[in-house]
Amino acid sequence: MISIIVPTLNEAHGLADTLAPLQPLRGGLAEIIVVDGGSSDNTLGIAEPLADRLLSSTRGRARQMNTGAAAAQGDTLLFLHADTRIDARALAQLREVATGHETSWGRFDVQPDRQRLVFRVITTLMNWRSCITGIATGDQAIFVQRQLFEQVGGYPDIALMEDIALSRQLKSLDKPACIRTPVTIAMRYWEQHGILRSMLRMWQLRLAYFFDTPPEKLHRRYYRD
Repeated sequence: MISIIVPTLNEAHGLADTLAPLQPLRGGLAEIIVVDGGSSDNTLGIAEPLADRLLSSTRGRARQMNTGAAAAQGDTLLFLHADTRIDARALAQLREVATGHETSWGRFDVQPDRQRLVFRVITTLMNWRSCITGIATGDQAIFVQRQLFEQVGGYPDIALMEDIALSRQLKSLDKPACIRTPVTIAMRYWEQHGILRSMLRMWQLRLAYFFDTPPEKLHRRYYRD
């Protein structure tokens, strides 16, 4: 069984669109675990009928995902952002990878939810970079076998870059699977903050993290902007 773990914080807008396509999988193929970090909107009300388990955690994506993993019953853990859409084809490929035992973790290609050429270019570059480097981001719906996840201690409890930190640990133990059937990611951040500005900010943050800038400082910089 696949345990789909969705961290939320004020995700009432769009959460139903993420969880609704997963409903046919409940009751055998997958379980849906929503872990809320203290939402003040109607996130909990939307999630309750659409999830097998609705948990609360202290705020922080890494902590929330670790909370969900600790409660999960599945052998495969899939960490899905609240604004990332995954369809039946992608999940079927995940089941093939999980049962084939060729690799113990991986991620999906991504496609944009807005069909502008610039967004297609951005997501294509994201896919190439990830496959070449073996580093995945949370938008790419990271999945991992429970045993390996527990072996590396789960997500590092840091304020930002927890996905990159986890990828580094997993990559040192096994090569990731790059599933080509894409998940759909929201591009609203890029539209709201400007495409070039957003791209430069992402690279600046990753470069700073590479040079050991504390994640707490990166978190303040990211959300201040």
